[in-house]
Amino acid sequence: MARKIITAIDVGSNKITTVITALDDAQQLPAVIGVCSQPSRGIKKGVVVNIEEATNAISESVSAAERMAGITVSDVFVSINGEQVTSLNNKGVVAVSDSEITVEDTYRAIENARTLSLPDTLNPIHIIPREFVVDNQGGIKYPIGMTGSRLEVETHIITAPNSYWRNIKKCVEQLALHVYDVVFVSWASSLAVLTDTEKELGVSLIDIGAGTSSISIFEEGAIAYSGCIPLGGGNITSDLAIGLQVSLEEAEKIKINMSKLLSNNITKGPNGEDRTPALLRKVEVKEEKKKDEIKKDDLIDVSVLGIKSQKEISKSFLRQIVHARLEEMFELIKDTVKKSGYNVAMPAGVVLTGGSALVEDATKVGQSVFGVPCRIGYPSGLSGMVEEISDPSYSAVQGLIKHALDDDVDAGSSSSEGGFSFGNIFKKVVSWFKSLLP
Repeated sequence: MARKIITAIDVGSNKITTVITALDDAQQLPAVIGVCSQPSRGIKKGVVVNIEEATNAISESVSAAERMAGITVSDVFVSINGEQVTSLNNKGVVAVSDSEITVEDTYRAIENARTLSLPDTLNPIHIIPREFVVDNQGGIKYPIGMTGSRLEVETHIITAPNSYWRNIKKCVEQLALHVYDVVFVSWASSLAVLTDTEKELGVSLIDIGAGTSSISIFEEGAIAYSGCIPLGGGNITSDLAIGLQVSLEEAEKIKINMSKLLSNNITKGPNGEDRTPALLRKVEVKEEKKKDEIKKDDLIDVSVLGIKSQKEISKSFLRQIVHARLEEMFELIKDTVKKSGYNVAMPAGVVLTGGSALVEDATKVGQSVFGVPCRIGYPSGLSGMVEEISDPSYSAVQGLIKHALDDDVDAGSSSSEGGFSFGNIFKKVVSWFKSLLP
């Protein structure tokens, strides 16, 4: 029985996650057999800033996942991100070689669509067919076998600076691993968290990482916009550190445990001791304090998190800091998308994913800014040891595995150049069509 091994590495600003899956003929879903997340080093806002540190961090993550899986991997799919990742839509038109459209005709049409003028510093990392038009009849997803004389394809092209994917590729290849493909974070996440109905109705996906927030917008079942802004959960942490006068490490603890703090749901101290009385006690306020001072019910005890620089903080002030940064991030996303001629407010709403999507009130602030419903997107589609990678911070790495399945992995025919596998585009077209069939 054939057993296919698929390995994905999500290279983030906060953590580097490696997931190894196995798939045989008897399985419907890939089974996770090895997983490891390590603190990220040498990566800032999604971009490699120190080759040696990034390589070591990736090595630690891959090695630990390999030990868990009991195998050694050779080919990997890697995520790519960064402020300068952009997108555009372009058309390709060809004359049909025969009266009946073949896979070769679609291949030529897509190749024609990628013949566009780009700066020498940019490289297309994805060319995704959106729809086909046969003799002016649009809305076609699967043109093969149809009769016509003119075939047109609308494609979505995601580009990234050459330095982005070359540096990531270099880090991975120094570990004697072959990079089969690099995949934009929000495109990967969309494969793991969005439903076909949402894509058909129109939906926006925002993957909020530590250093960046990536955006993908879908219309009529196809991706229409991709982009990225240089703001993420790390900015919220920095704001908390400054506003609450705590260290970055302490601010991160407060951010992660914010919902529990606000609901007085933390009952154990750093050493496991019962801290419920400390949380529920009434803070004695001296009579001489001014009436405009913070009310005692507004104070929460953060010492339960092992924070020593501050004992109590204001709930309202905590919310104010987080809401202000979330509003700024969402407004920037809104403006960035608008400049490209699109709107974040889609009929199916906005889906937030990524580790920082779990920040308290993120959906509430998002709904206020965008004016449409917001939900948290949790990844799905894998089996096996998925408990460790079931929250939104692992949407991208799960999406990488699903991208690999759609790509029909075959290491022997992969590209040696990184970025978009031009030499393998024919099989990409075939596998993409297969994914459309019921």
